[in-house]
Amino acid sequence: MESRHNYVRKAAELAIKHFIDPVGIPNVAGLILAGSANIKTELSQSNLFDPRLQSKVLKVVDISCGGEIGFNQAIELSSEVLSSVKFIQERRLIGMFLEEISLDSGKFVYGLEDTVKALEIGAVKTLIVWEDLDINRYVLKNKKTDEVILKYLNKEQEADEGNFKDTTTLSDMDTQEKMSLLEWLVDEYKQFGCSLEIVTDKSQEGSQFCRGFGGIGGILHYQLDVGSFDEPDAYEDYSDYLTFIL
Repeated sequence: MESRHNYVRKAAELAIKHFIDPVGIPNVAGLILAGSANIKTELSQSNLFDPRLQSKVLKVVDISCGGEIGFNQAIELSSEVLSSVKFIQERRLIGMFLEEISLDSGKFVYGLEDTVKALEIGAVKTLIVWEDLDINRYVLKNKKTDEVILKYLNKEQEADEGNFKDTTTLSDMDTQEKMSLLEWLVDEYKQFGCSLEIVTDKSQEGSQFCRGFGGIGGILHYQLDVGSFDEPDAYEDYSDYLTFIL
């Protein structure tokens, strides 16, 4: 009994360490307690288990083994409740994005070109990307001038050989790197000082975002005139201005 009590205490302490941030707020939307014995239930009902985390418990499940296999089994047994949590979070997130648009606040961006530019100047607070975004990021190099160019192409654009030629000299460009834009963003989004949210098109809001806004967009830190990106030299000047006022 003493051994079981000590185990529950250790689990409760580790839960606080991993799932409550330094300012005292839970850093998870929900918790699944899983195990092959009754200790998981004891933990959920114990006074040692932090009340802030008790309120986050979504489900308690029985699994047949421990380790990674048991971890994956717990995920499978909890798939329905986990999907519900993600579905609710997704609807809330896209709802916030659509609200910024309806208010015409200027604190939103959508579409590939404008979103990438807003990312580059550090204006994006929350980047929203469709999980099936079918765009590849190319790093191309001009064979004659050695100039390096970035392009973002979908399958239809990839089939057009003109997208792999220099527009001025019409010379071919070598592909230095090709990578799914979504994968690249997953690897690099922190460099832009934003958070990344990957959404589906399974909810009404998600479907609207994916079909009506190109499957990529974001909520901004501050009001930004995206239309200025299209003006000559406006992008560079505005970037310098933002750096100065920050």
